Amino acid sequence: MKIDDPHFWKSELEAFEKATDDFYKGEIPVHQYKSISGLYGSYSQRGGKLAMLRLRMTAGRITREKLKFLADVIRRFHIEKVHFTTCQTIQLHNLLPAEVRTIIEEAFSCGIITMGGGGDYPRNVMCSPLSGVEKEEYFDVLPYAEAAGEYLMTFLKKEKLPRKLKVAFSNTPGNLTHVTYRDLGFAAKENGFFDMYSAGGLGKCPLMGVKTAENVPPEKVLYYIKAMWLTFRSYGNYENRNKSRTRFMVEALGGEENYRKAFHEKLNEVLQSGENLDIPKSSYSPWKKGDGSSVAHPRAVPQKQEGLYAVHWHPIGGIPSPKVLCKLCDLISDIPEGEMRLSPDESVYFINLTGSEAQKVLNLTSDSAQTPFEESVSCIGAGICQIGLRDSQALLLECIQAVRDAGLPQNALPQIHISGCPSSCGTHQTGILGLRGAGKFMNGKSQPAFLLYVGGREVEGREDFGHEAGTILLEQIPSFLVELGKTVADSGMDFLSWLDKYPDGVDQAAKKYTV
Repeated sequence: MKIDDPHFWKSELEAFEKATDDFYKGEIPVHQYKSISGLYGSYSQRGGKLAMLRLRMTAGRITREKLKFLADVIRRFHIEKVHFTTCQTIQLHNLLPAEVRTIIEEAFSCGIITMGGGGDYPRNVMCSPLSGVEKEEYFDVLPYAEAAGEYLMTFLKKEKLPRKLKVAFSNTPGNLTHVTYRDLGFAAKENGFFDMYSAGGLGKCPLMGVKTAENVPPEKVLYYIKAMWLTFRSYGNYENRNKSRTRFMVEALGGEENYRKAFHEKLNEVLQSGENLDIPKSSYSPWKKGDGSSVAHPRAVPQKQEGLYAVHWHPIGGIPSPKVLCKLCDLISDIPEGEMRLSPDESVYFINLTGSEAQKVLNLTSDSAQTPFEESVSCIGAGICQIGLRDSQALLLECIQAVRDAGLPQNALPQIHISGCPSSCGTHQTGILGLRGAGKFMNGKSQPAFLLYVGGREVEGREDFGHEAGTILLEQIPSFLVELGKTVADSGMDFLSWLDKYPDGVDQAAKKYTV
């Protein structure tokens, strides 16, 4: 398979086009079409009239060429809804069926491959968004994440894959990409090697990853990826869709030690096979230098390259204004070494900017979230998603407005994570506060509600999933959050300090609202 050959991928589109025609004519059901379209990175939206297309952006990196393509597509097809996802992809929404194939095919020309963007395939490889430019990083993990993404594309046609295979890399213990609870995660260490975690994941039956290997040489990463596939082929439950994820192997094998042993047996097979999967040692390093200009702003982050900055932009709910996004694409595509990096919290960074260039980006991104709470994470929600239970985006907007109207201090509430269903696309289990779409049977019918999660943490060495603290009716959530914020504000502390002092404070505050 020549993964860098657009002609190969174009040849795959005939089956997609036929299935798409059949589905929108009403000749095949939703579940059958979803099983086909997911391979191409597309799903039908709720209502079965419009479509979504997911653009894979390996390691969250969007080069100037890709930015030009993105702006062109948004303008030509009059796209009115774009979503930055928690897996560092870009979703284009409300597309006509005929538009999807055209965009897929045109995306190939600038190196954007949508194949495997959904369905039972290796998903977008994730990477710390500031890898290569972050002052505090242990080392630059971007080249290894990109090599992993390219290698995993060769797995799309392999048999007996797990249902989704999520691979991530982190360059600091901040663990933004959740490497310690992914199917396969590589955590950079100060000594220049990786610790490898595997068989973890969010969603239904969440599980922390098993530390499977220590001091992995970065150039050997692909051997570990192949070993995971071979381990799943031998021990994964690929016949039961509900258990066809790597994390179910731990229990099936009788615990972490047996799982670790099984993995290393497969790893040894790969290492002794004679196949060369070494990644050449490299590091991302912009040639650009600062020009003497500087900028001072909370969203402007000095890079480790002297005189250069990254600017952070967090559109509310990860849904940018298409007009603003296009202007930013135009600006960055004309800046030498300029790039956009997607972050797992649905925000972006624009990197390699001089002080004057950074100021231009800041001026264009004045609509960015202003507080930790406004930087909250939300999946696209049931207004669009076929399987969503609740409209998480609508809830987020309502809560932000209620908090603004209440005039709460900036740090009275934290970033929260909202998922419209148990799939955890909003990563609700890893947020300090999380909400997950649910229902509550009352007065003879199911009432819209959300489960409250409290205490999730992502920092390496302190990871934890939030515990369930009860169910709150949808209509009561804004009031609950405002009252919680007022309680924190009255204490004179910020939210995290307050929670450290009162570990059960949120649970106590929620009792008034849970049903």
